[in-house]
Amino acid sequence: MKKKVSLKDIAQAAGVSTALVSYVLNNKEKEARVGKEIASVIREIAKKLDYQPNLLAKSLKSGKSHTIGLIVADISNQFFANIARTIEDEAKKNNYTVIFGSSDENPEKSWDLISVLINRQVDGFIIAPTENSERQIEYLNSQNIPFVLIDRYFPGIQSSYVATDNYQASYEAVLHLIKTGHDKIGMIAYKNNLVHIKERKRGYTQALADNNLLSEVSLIKEVDFNNITEDIEINIKELLFNKPPVNAIFFATNTLALHGLKVINKLNYKIPDDLAVVCFDEGDAFDFFYSPLTFVDQPIVEVGKEAVRILIDQITNKNINPRQVSISSRLVIRKSSGA
Repeated sequence: MKKKVSLKDIAQAAGVSTALVSYVLNNKEKEARVGKEIASVIREIAKKLDYQPNLLAKSLKSGKSHTIGLIVADISNQFFANIARTIEDEAKKNNYTVIFGSSDENPEKSWDLISVLINRQVDGFIIAPTENSERQIEYLNSQNIPFVLIDRYFPGIQSSYVATDNYQASYEAVLHLIKTGHDKIGMIAYKNNLVHIKERKRGYTQALADNNLLSEVSLIKEVDFNNITEDIEINIKELLFNKPPVNAIFFATNTLALHGLKVINKLNYKIPDDLAVVCFDEGDAFDFFYSPLTFVDQPIVEVGKEAVRILIDQITNKNINPRQVSISSRLVIRKSSGA
């Protein structure tokens, strides 16, 4: 078994003291007034010897593990997969490691992940909270554990969050359908009370109201996250077989759009000739669809970077006030909306 390289080994190879090596490898050479040249030599030797720091000892000494717990709602969703990658890359630039898990929109699983990560002594959390997980967020607040919410948040709980301006994005998406001549627009959304879905519904409703297109019977159809396939088919058939039928559908997420397109194809409706479609978020699978989809492009990179920046500020200074950041998105117009 290969012997683990120690600070003493590096010090001997560089011809300096162990303390000097420690200062350099902990990025404290300026405080110790170590010259740039000798610091460069020490780092080069450490790299050559494949030195691996003892993170446990380091965390015990500093009181920090330099790890972040990331909990997303559904890692199979491209939005969360991409945001996880952005957060991981941004954290690495700041010398933090990310440990992440997926709650699958299940509050019990979310709490299990939070408990495990607290026991792993993460320095803070970035969380896309599930429905009915308010107590979990309140617990983090009560324990003074730094955290930032992404994508969703709870208006009644004081917390830092970074999210898309869901209302405005939804409003502009539906307004685009109206401007392209569609006057009977349905919406498919999840059946929950999370703020991002509520805001997307509000934007949809307001765009119709501002253009005198609200129908007496609501054209918002709701889908259970655990029963997507069946609910989608039932709801789309209701929208298309209405008298009169809808001539456009706005999908509140890319997952809903993907399932919805399968049903629309099955019913032999052509997009955009028979039905216009716009969805929230893009998806890799959409690139293979015969009619390129118009979609709301969320600022994933900006959300991820801002969440990491705010969290590290909180870890460094736990007395800092919570920050709420809303970032604008853009509508990418393609063939599916009949433009």
